[in-house]
Amino acid sequence: MKIYHNQLPQTLTQSFHCVWLVFGDEPWQKNNALTSIKSHANQQGYSELIRFSTDNHFNWQQLMDEYLSMSLFASQRIIEVEFTTHKIGDAGNKALLALSERLAQDAKDAQSPKDVIFIFHGEKLDGPSANRKWFKALTALGCYLPLYDIDAKALPRWLQTQVKNLQLNLAPELTNLLLELFEGNLPALEQELQKLSLLFKPQQLITLADAENLVINQAKFNPFQIIDALLLGNCKKCITMLDKMQQEGIAASQLLWFFNKEINQLYLMLTKLAQGQSLNDLYKEYRIWDKRKPLYQHALTHITLANTKHAIARLADIDLISKTSSEFNSFILLADLCLTLYQGEKTRQFSLNYEFS
Repeated sequence: MKIYHNQLPQTLTQSFHCVWLVFGDEPWQKNNALTSIKSHANQQGYSELIRFSTDNHFNWQQLMDEYLSMSLFASQRIIEVEFTTHKIGDAGNKALLALSERLAQDAKDAQSPKDVIFIFHGEKLDGPSANRKWFKALTALGCYLPLYDIDAKALPRWLQTQVKNLQLNLAPELTNLLLELFEGNLPALEQELQKLSLLFKPQQLITLADAENLVINQAKFNPFQIIDALLLGNCKKCITMLDKMQQEGIAASQLLWFFNKEINQLYLMLTKLAQGQSLNDLYKEYRIWDKRKPLYQHALTHITLANTKHAIARLADIDLISKTSSEFNSFILLADLCLTLYQGEKTRQFSLNYEFS
């Protein structure tokens, strides 16, 4: 069956599952899920842990051999399998399908001891991998946890849950500061909360003044988050993200492709809207997910066609300047680009050659 991360504690206590599949790229949820599953298994007597890490030369028969072997150290074992790649080849497909069939057979046998738990984990699964027979067979035997990024909208709820679990009492202004500083970096935010739980008594009110000297700005952003903020018209947040990414040493050239793709798509969508095409038809044509429709609805109603044309010209100039001159800060130019989409009538009077204009 398929569950989500917030359902894991309840699922662990409800019934036994011989197979767990944890796949996704969000590091905090992944570490927390694996730790929770293994900790719960340890409490049930599964005290021996055997780890495998798959690669192109992995012998998949080892999994069946290990499952059928007698343990020298404990009667109950956890077999953890880390996928370093989803392309496991025919040998991997056949071996995992055979393993799932054997597990299913043993599950039907009331006399067969439940002495092994399998934990499979790796990066986010693509569509073809999730539709493999072996994956569906293993999912039917246990639980599949797809891990999704916790975005800015879901982060307050996540923080509230962690605060409750640690018996912290944060002043509202401190909560807001933590949300701003640690967006995109849950492991660092968890460390800060753990630190506060050690330094302050349970339920003691922690004010901004109490914590401001202890909290370090460790927010991490990626290009997709900048694009989302841009579609929502939050130019201030875009500039904050750009500044943080510059401090982390990310090359501005890595971001140009994302801006170019998104701005050109906005230009085409706005052009078709002006020609009478409906918004729903555009969502279908450009494959806009339901979750992202509010972002585009805001952008398409607040950005003008004239400003997208100006932004495209601006983008070409930024690309040229970044490749031919070291005199300019490309992140400042990208900040100008964000503002141009919403305030093009103001930015067009200023030259990108800001040092010489």
